[in-house]
Amino acid sequence: MEILEQIKNEIIVSVQAMPDEPLYDEKCIIALAKSVVNLGGAKALRLAGERDIRNIKKELSDVIVIGIIKPKVIPKNYKELVYITPTIDDCKRIIDAGADIVAFDGTLRARPNGEKLQDIIDFIKFKDRLAMADIATFEEAKNAYNLGCNIVSTTLSGYTKQTENLPDCPDFELLKRIKENIDVFTILEGKIWSKSDVEFAFKNGADAVVIGSAITRPQLIFKRFKGV
Repeated sequence: MEILEQIKNEIIVSVQAMPDEPLYDEKCIIALAKSVVNLGGAKALRLAGERDIRNIKKELSDVIVIGIIKPKVIPKNYKELVYITPTIDDCKRIIDAGADIVAFDGTLRARPNGEKLQDIIDFIKFKDRLAMADIATFEEAKNAYNLGCNIVSTTLSGYTKQTENLPDCPDFELLKRIKENIDVFTILEGKIWSKSDVEFAFKNGADAVVIGSAITRPQLIFKRFKGV
């Protein structure tokens, strides 16, 4: 698992924008990616959509890419839905675009078209890519691991109906429980806004940390400083 060795103890940057945001322009995404990789030293990125995965792999061939597919407009009832790389076809699109790791909703909720989580994982591994489950609970992490996932990430903690009442901060308790009970590469992702968050994550066993909004979403950074 050479890729896991390369991202071990690293900060991975999520470089994403929604279609209704100015930074969605592909030149902007490329510029953001180059900034955090060439100037900041990031070794891996989390990217959404074939366009950005393909562009970044062309511009930054050595960077490790975690790829996802998600809707251009996030549904209002997103806490009830599987919308991050929900189908095998989505996985295929990501892989064809050049992703090294395919991330997907790894919760226990029903998937579109009656597809099963096992089918998603098996397909990704058949294509010689690493399977990364975005989960919200310990039970989901354990299930994903038992099904053969290479990586679990706390991405969806706080973003499902089951976990919506959790505090508005990184889920360190979930991270700690996973690392104490499951021998799986574990990423802390979600609601990370400070260096102390990152340090605490690694102190509690995180194999890597993903940061998104705090680095690449200027409108959210501004609102946070303003207290909106």
